[in-house]
Amino acid sequence: MRGIPNRSTTQRVRSTLSATVVVCAVTLVAPTVATAAPPGPTVATGGSSVGVERISVATDEGYGAASITPDGRSIVFTSLKNGPAQGGNAVYVRDRQAGQTRTEPLSEGWTPAISGDGRQVAANAPRQGMTAERIQQHSLDLGLLPVTCGRCNQPSLSADGRHLAFGLLLHPPLNRHVVVADRNGGSETIAVLNTSAPARPSISGDGRHVAYQDLAYRTEGVYLWDRTTGTTSGPLEGPSTSASLVQLSDDGNKVVYLSGSDTYVHDVASGHAQRVANVQGVAIDPTGRYLLYTPSGTGGPSLVLRDLQTGADETVSDQPATAEVDSVSAGGREVVFQSAADGIVPGDTNGTSDVFVRRFS
Repeated sequence: MRGIPNRSTTQRVRSTLSATVVVCAVTLVAPTVATAAPPGPTVATGGSSVGVERISVATDEGYGAASITPDGRSIVFTSLKNGPAQGGNAVYVRDRQAGQTRTEPLSEGWTPAISGDGRQVAANAPRQGMTAERIQQHSLDLGLLPVTCGRCNQPSLSADGRHLAFGLLLHPPLNRHVVVADRNGGSETIAVLNTSAPARPSISGDGRHVAYQDLAYRTEGVYLWDRTTGTTSGPLEGPSTSASLVQLSDDGNKVVYLSGSDTYVHDVASGHAQRVANVQGVAIDPTGRYLLYTPSGTGGPSLVLRDLQTGADETVSDQPATAEVDSVSAGGREVVFQSAADGIVPGDTNGTSDVFVRRFS
């Protein structure tokens, strides 16, 4: 692993690019009194016992793209139905402790991100009447915080929601930028990639580190930016192999990436990577100890949680299911996932995708 000055990241791998740096700023709007949002879907209560809870139980639409906060209290998820009240896919946050679900006032959203405290949500959505994407961010305290750029996507929020990492695609020349915006003002371009492929930025809880992938020819790999030192390290998997990013742990100590048929968990402090053979990593818990993965092959469970210290596995779902990043709470206590299978919980007969959370302790 090699350290390189932050601003030379662009020069190191992209000598043919222009020196233009595009900054995408986040502008705060004055707090306003929020209008009442349309009611969210009916949800199950509880969530304190070992087992599976269905978070979305509406009978007329499907749900997916769910993430959970480190304490397991809040879950953000999207609807898969065009709702007239929202103009597109709605974004919901389920507060499991309060037993309430709120509808986020976002015009439309896919793959939403939630801050660690559960008070802010960001989601990418198409600009109205356009195909280019943008990001909307909503704070319970500050209202909507618009990102003033087009073609922004793949949001990742720090624990307090102050820092937002995202991908920005400039056209022309279709180069992907990795940007970190500060809710208090300003932003920083931490990488300019010689590709339009997704960068999948993942930010640590304290906003210090951002992991991202570069899938450009000759530079394919996973990189880690450090705000404190202003340097970027990588490729983490070494120069002779290629990799794609899964997720950075919330504590910033573990970077999960895929290389070949295996998953690797890179320890930032030591520089060593733990190999988990013949599995596809999906997410890691905030402490970096528990890995959610999909086993290779067609038989067996669809999602498994592994304790990387003991090697012990727990089945999350033995029926077809998928999950996103940030889908495991701290200590591997809960895992949120989505599945269209019937019979995961009693009474699930709507025949469409729902969001579930499995609690292990």
